[in-house]
Amino acid sequence: MVRNKMEDLNNILFEQLERLNDDSLNLDEELKRAKAISNVSDKLIQSADLQFRVMKLRADMTGDVKTPEVLEVKNVKKIESKDN
Repeated sequence: MVRNKMEDLNNILFEQLERLNDDSLNLDEELKRAKAISNVSDKLIQSADLQFRVMKLRADMTGDVKTPEVLEVKNVKKIESKDN
């Protein structure tokens, strides 16, 4: 079972952005960390994109829609339309 989701990656990226804005930290060290996080993030995003494209192709071909676990989002708030 997948432990981490794309929403976790989003949180990590925002945490790193906050660290880069922290004047008390060593900027050179944070830039090295940010580059490493960015490189790994790019690979994760590419992998998730491939999973999404496979899911879409399967749905188009068979009508079977199964979202890959890594792409699932939990605790989504329903947005009410103004018409309701």
